[in-house]
Amino acid sequence: MNLPTPKMIALTRPVSPSIERCELTHLSREPIDFGLAEEQHRSYEEILERLGCEVRRLDAEPELPDAVFVEDTALVLEGCAIITRPGAVSRRPETSSVAAELGRYRELHYIEGPGTLDGGDLLVVDRTIFAGVSSRSDRGGIEQLRFVAGRYGYRVRPVEVSGCLHLKSAATQVAPGALLINRRWVDPARFGALDLIDVDPAEPTGANALLIGRTVVYPETFPLTRDRLVQRGIPLKTVDLSELAKAEGAVTCCSIVFAEAPVAT
Repeated sequence: MNLPTPKMIALTRPVSPSIERCELTHLSREPIDFGLAEEQHRSYEEILERLGCEVRRLDAEPELPDAVFVEDTALVLEGCAIITRPGAVSRRPETSSVAAELGRYRELHYIEGPGTLDGGDLLVVDRTIFAGVSSRSDRGGIEQLRFVAGRYGYRVRPVEVSGCLHLKSAATQVAPGALLINRRWVDPARFGALDLIDVDPAEPTGANALLIGRTVVYPETFPLTRDRLVQRGIPLKTVDLSELAKAEGAVTCCSIVFAEAPVAT
C-alpha cells in the first residue's frame, strides 16, 4: 500500500525594516535596500511554492533585525522540533513565535542555557546531523542536541567551522549523498563517504544551497559554482538574495522546510 506523500511546509517571515541593525560577524556593514530585500524575499517564497511547498508566513517582527532568517531558530526532525538558543543574544526573542507555530506539527524540545545552537549550524543528511562548532553554536548546545535527537534515531557529529558564520555557509546538501562544500572552512574528512562537490575557488561563499525534493534553490550571484552543479545534472532554481546576503543571509536561512505531521490531540 502506497502512503500519500506528506505536504511540505515552508515557514518564512517577512524582512524586518530594522534589518540594517542585523548582527554581522564576517562582513562589513553596508546599506541594505529594504524594498529590494522585500522583493527578493517574495521571489524566494514564490520559488518555494513552485517546488510544492505550502508557504506559511509568520507574523513580522519589526524590532528584531534578523527575524527573516528563521532557520536559526529551530531544527525540525521526524517526530520532534528542537527550538534552538541562538548564539547572538539579540536573536533569542525570535524563537517564541516559531515554537508556537511548530508546536502544531511536532513535539517540542528546547536547548537550555548556557548552551547555544543556531539552526544554520545543523546539516541533516538522512539520519545524521552534522553540527557546526562555530561562533554561534557551542559544544554544550550540541550535546543537548545529541541527547534529544538520539531519542528519535538520529546521530550527531560535531564539525569544527572556521572562516564563516555557520556550517551551512561551508557545506550543504545538493543531492542524495552529495554535498556542496568550501574545504577551506570545514574539514571534508568529517563527512565520511559523502560525495563532495567543490565551490569554484572564485566563489568561496557559494556553498549554501537549499535542496527541496530533487531541486536545489541556489543564488544567482555564484554562476561559476552554479555551472558545476548543472554539469553534475542537479536541477536548479536560481534566486537573487543579494540584499539579504549583506546581512549574512543565504537561501537556507530564510525558511524552515519540513513534512507536515500534525501533533495528535
